[in-house]
Order: sequence, then C-alpha cells, then structure tokens
Amino acid sequence: MQRQRWFEIHDQAWFPGFLRDLVTEALEAVWNANRTYACVAPLLREAIAGSGATLVVDLCSGGGGPWPSLYPELAQGGNLEVCLTDLYPNEHFLRRSMPLPGISLRPEPVNAQCLPADLRGFRTIFSSFHHFDPPAARAMLADAFHRREGIAVFEGARRNASTLALVNGVPLLALQASATARPVRWRRILWTWLIPVVPALLWIDGILSCLRSYSLADLHELTEGLSAPDYSWQIGELPGRRATIRYLIGTPLRARADS
Repeated sequence: MQRQRWFEIHDQAWFPGFLRDLVTEALEAVWNANRTYACVAPLLREAIAGSGATLVVDLCSGGGGPWPSLYPELAQGGNLEVCLTDLYPNEHFLRRSMPLPGISLRPEPVNAQCLPADLRGFRTIFSSFHHFDPPAARAMLADAFHRREGIAVFEGARRNASTLALVNGVPLLALQASATARPVRWRRILWTWLIPVVPALLWIDGILSCLRSYSLADLHELTEGLSAPDYSWQIGELPGRRATIRYLIGTPLRARADS
C-alpha cells in the first residue's frame, strides 16, 4: 500500500461544524463552477444503468458535492433520484429547501462504511475516499460488494507535481466563487475575506489530500478478494478539464443476470 497516513484539519471531529460547512461549500462551488467532474458523467451513467438502480446514495456529500452541476447530465429527464448523506450533515443545507428537484438530503448522520439497511441504491463518493484509512476504505467497498450495491469512487487528488500545483489555485478560485455566492452570508464573508481561514484550509487540506490519495495500485489492492461472477470492478483514470480524475467503480451485474 503506497498511500501515506496523514490527516486533514477540517476532517477532525473537534473542528467547528460551521467552518467545516464553509470549507466544503467553497470547495464544491469550485468543482461546480469549473465542472471538475463533468468527464465522469458517461461512465457513471453507464454503471448506474448496468446496476439497475434508480436511486443514488451519495456519501460524504458535504455541501452537495458536484451533484448540482452533474445531476442534469446523469438524469437526462429520467427518474433518477439522488440522496445526499454525510457523517456531519451540512447545517446550512438542512435549513433550506432541497437544492434541486430529484436531489434529497438525509438529516441523520450516515456512516459510509456501513449504510443503514433502508438506504439502498448505487453509492457515489467524490473527493473523499482518501479521508479513509485502508481498513475503513476496504470496509466501505466490502459493504457495497456484500450487499450487491453499486459504488463509484472519484478522486481528483493525486500525489504528483502537476496536481499539487493546481491546489495552489483553489483558494483563489474559492474567493472568486464566494464573491458571487447567493444568498450573502455574514459567516462566509467573515471567514473567507476578513479572516481568511477558509482559503488557508483549502490550501493546506488540499495539499494533504494529495499526499493521502490512493494510487491505482492501492485501489487494486483494496478490491482484492472482493470478486464474484455477478459483480465487476473497474479502475482507471479520465482526463478532466483541469485535473485527471481517478476512479474505482463496482457494479452488480443484475441486468445481465436477469437477461
């Protein structure tokens, strides 16, 4: 296993919840504005269709992840539903209405390693898989495999010079996004502009994310032993607009089994 044991500040249980929300919202505003994960739409659409799922359970959703910009491309007018979940549900999201038709929020904390029995669907996790150490990451994949649920992991963080260089621009992009974000919130202004805690954390935790990321070899190692005739794994990379996206997709072959 090549992945190194590091930690991210905003990921810690002691970190103030309102600051965590501001950090994840800023990061996700950058993803959506730059369509960071647009390149995964065809691959993810095919995997969801192959599994036969009509519900997507997004894990570690934070402030919504890339779903506000990704959902229209995935749904394409169909009946796809997305349920956003997190161990620390975003308080700002919980206080307002649903972000988009077809997207719902689960207010209770959800452990990504072992989902509640009533939460059945194709699982996705964007830019958060590296937060889990190898035993926890393996447990997350094993839970999906044993329950024959699909799972798709997408990561932009990588341990190379080009990705680390891109991280340096994230705080500036976050400042740009916050300047036009609506509604205007005094906490966002205070902790982004007057006391720039959010940009600083985006830079520091962005570097740490790259150092903690799983390589392609690591992903192959995590799926060893999780094999069955009715379940398949795909591991690879896709070129994105600004960064290469690494992916791990597990798919139950229900459609094939039923044919």
